[in-house]
Amino acid sequence: MTRLTGTTVLITGGGQGIGRAFALRFAQEGARVAVNDLGEEVAAAVAEEIGEAGGEALAVPGDVSRAGDVDGIFGRVEREWGPVEVLVNNAAITGDQRHFLEADEAWWDRLLGVNLKSVFLCSRRAAPAMVERRSGVILNVSSGGATRAHRGFTAYDAAKGGVEALTRALALDLAPYGVRVNGVTPGFINTYGLGGEELSRREEVVPLGRYGTPDDLTGAAVFLASAEASYITGQFIVVDGGVLVQQRSANVDTFPLTRFPKG
Repeated sequence: MTRLTGTTVLITGGGQGIGRAFALRFAQEGARVAVNDLGEEVAAAVAEEIGEAGGEALAVPGDVSRAGDVDGIFGRVEREWGPVEVLVNNAAITGDQRHFLEADEAWWDRLLGVNLKSVFLCSRRAAPAMVERRSGVILNVSSGGATRAHRGFTAYDAAKGGVEALTRALALDLAPYGVRVNGVTPGFINTYGLGGEELSRREEVVPLGRYGTPDDLTGAAVFLASAEASYITGQFIVVDGGVLVQQRSANVDTFPLTRFPKG
């Protein structure tokens, strides 16, 4: 697990959930990890956890939907370690669930700002140094909502659709300079500690029969950031237990799980 030894990695939204799992795994692979989060305490806690395990980490709090904060975050990393070599655009919020008829401009702007504008701002800040070195990786975290839809999530789904379109466009613009741009699409990931009957009910929708964990996503992310993926750009790896390949979820399928052989 040393595929990224000496590589400087910046992970946005790295203080909890999927971002925390990314930070810990990238550090295990030998990377120097800059942990960004809106909350200074959670970013510092993850950086400390990495340090206690023998890795090298730096907490860089800030709001990645604001250009001034993004400049400050990158400036801190560059002063400590030099240019960011792998950028993981993970920061995201789902916001409160609203029907489209209940939506307002502030709700839309906040969700698009954190989920999509941040990807633009951080990628724009990282790209020039990557282009100059003729190497670098940008990884964007999407959602099933980019290609399907959630009720009450019009802004979130629009933002994630934008993330996937932006990923493809950036891949084309940056490929001649040796910079790769890819992404990971999580499925149902248990970041909120669901358990018991509620979790069992939701897991019926997943062909592999269980909710994912943040750790389930880290292998795909490390692979895309490593030299093993040196000929891959503009692509997303879907890590969802098979959710998006099905026409109907298990609990409403015309051939239900109860008719499956015991095996």
